[in-house]
Amino acid sequence: MGVRAGVVVCVTSFLLGALFTHWIADSLTLWKSPVTDEHLWTAATYYSILARGPPQALWFLASVVVLGCITILWSLNDRKAGNIMFDGGSIFLFGTTIAMYIYSVLPSVLAKFNALPAHQLKDPFPRSLRLVTLELASNHLICSVALTGVLVLQAGRFWAENSDDTDDDVVVAGETEASHAKAHTATVQPKS
Repeated sequence: MGVRAGVVVCVTSFLLGALFTHWIADSLTLWKSPVTDEHLWTAATYYSILARGPPQALWFLASVVVLGCITILWSLNDRKAGNIMFDGGSIFLFGTTIAMYIYSVLPSVLAKFNALPAHQLKDPFPRSLRLVTLELASNHLICSVALTGVLVLQAGRFWAENSDDTDDDVVVAGETEASHAKAHTATVQPKS
């Protein structure tokens, strides 16, 4: 359990860190009211830099995701109830994140932000990009929450397994004390 859980936690934490780098753009569109054209241009410029980035970065990210998927699926092989519950939930949340990224985030970034029109920060933001930019920020937030859920489920699994081990230790200790007490009363019985 230790190595698999460690890999899942490390992969999930890495992916969360990668999503948090988007905060530069997403904070301007999600949490600053009102959303101005300047905020939208800043976010669009950030996404444009990502879209024109080296493809090796996407391949590296994909390999990290595959490592996480294989590790979570591998832990289901134990067929224990705790694994099915905690890892099943983790797989659902991890899969939701992957699906959202593959079917919504990547196509939007690669199609819409590969080439931005020439602009100044004070220029009006194109309507065709406004909704896409806001959706990207929302999708990143959803992915972050889902990956945080994976971390919570893995922590819950760890706690549950340690709790079970502690309960077993208490039962064994109780049985040992009872057998010592029984042995002591058997040897010190008063003679009648």
